[in-house]
Amino acid sequence: MDRTLAADLARLPDLLDATRRAAAGTLAALDARPVVPPPAGPHGPGPAPEPLAEHGTGTEQALAAFQERWAPHLSASAGPRYLGFVTGGATPAALAGDWLTAVHDQNSNSALDGAGQQLERETVGWLRELFRLGPAHTGTFVSGATQSNTTGLAIAREWLGERLGVSPAEDGAAALGPVRVLSGAPHSSIGKALSVLGLGRRALVPVPTLPGREAVDPAALDRALADIPGPAVVVANAGTVNTVDFDDLRAVAALKDRHDFWLHTDAAFGAFATLSPDHAHLTDGLDLSDSLCVDLHKWLNVPYDSAVQFTRRRDLQARVFQNSAAYLGPLGDHPDLVHLTPENSRRLRALAAWFTLRAYGREGHREIVERDIDCARTLGAELDRDPAFRVLAPVRLNVVCFTLAADPTPARLTALREAASAEVFVTPTVYEGTPALRAAFANWRTTRADAHRAAEALRAAAAKLL
Repeated sequence: MDRTLAADLARLPDLLDATRRAAAGTLAALDARPVVPPPAGPHGPGPAPEPLAEHGTGTEQALAAFQERWAPHLSASAGPRYLGFVTGGATPAALAGDWLTAVHDQNSNSALDGAGQQLERETVGWLRELFRLGPAHTGTFVSGATQSNTTGLAIAREWLGERLGVSPAEDGAAALGPVRVLSGAPHSSIGKALSVLGLGRRALVPVPTLPGREAVDPAALDRALADIPGPAVVVANAGTVNTVDFDDLRAVAALKDRHDFWLHTDAAFGAFATLSPDHAHLTDGLDLSDSLCVDLHKWLNVPYDSAVQFTRRRDLQARVFQNSAAYLGPLGDHPDLVHLTPENSRRLRALAAWFTLRAYGREGHREIVERDIDCARTLGAELDRDPAFRVLAPVRLNVVCFTLAADPTPARLTALREAASAEVFVTPTVYEGTPALRAAFANWRTTRADAHRAAEALRAAAAKLL
């Protein structure tokens, strides 16, 4: 064994304790440190690169080098005022689970070493209950919403083949002929998934939304489906990016009485509205989806990367992703996880989710969701009262979509973002042709005090633009 590696093994408990102290120090300082540190110099957000050393110096020196060179330049994305991309944090239990994920280092795809995938199945069962899905839905962990949407649409692709008497998994996507995927306000990952799956971005057919809304117009969707020969795919949205708008899922699903289509629902973070009694009606009909995307490193507050996909047609899912090899378990009636997603190798992502669900239950996660909604409304109300800003849409759930009242150019909005970034991080968007910003609340640490602090930082940044 390499001498340095052997020395680290001998000192492993001390090294883990030093790492724990470094981690605790980082988390304790989240509230005080810049949310997004300024660029360090000409090399951008971080120090100049160093060459790889021929001889290593061990974990202790690597930790010291990381703390000195890189840690100060990383964003406080685990903290309460990082309001970009619908980014959660990691609850204490999720952090413990993630650390133990690395400790046990499981590749949990095969029943030949099956406790890990059994733990995942238990966790998926808890998530199914959390989102009030019926037993017909089976689920599997994937890396994020993009992979979840891609997996769901891959199953939809195979369903299209089933309807047409072919198998894209065997014969290729070309066997389907032209495919149409209809949606009102799809997330960008839908187009990416269609590109990856060989269906093409041009397969996406935009459907008109309701006036002043991002929710699809069911009547317009009905007409669009009537114009499409053969089976199609509909992507419904349970929580759009800009305004967290929800399609009427029951109305969309009811169109199946007249049209032949697969219903995939992108509920990456909107599914969590189910936890709040005051907002659960928004997800009414979620169980009617044929496939479903939920992102867990958003509002479940587990570390990146983690999401889950659900479907009613696990048989088609296994047909797409089956992996035949002598060293793997058989397909069988209950396929190993290796037969259900694009990945053959993956970490035991379910453990962090298992920990936080076991530790805090439905009630603990309901409180996080409702507190974040309250914080979004608090920020929205403050900006709405300020003549420097214009709130562009109702705060339906956890996102505030806003812009400058005067001359909201992308350049001025970028200047606003950068001037406020030490205190709050928000991301750019465009809403109904207007350049805008969005603040997304999903972190378990965030309180009303953070919402007020974010509003003050944005006000101060706006004043500098006058």
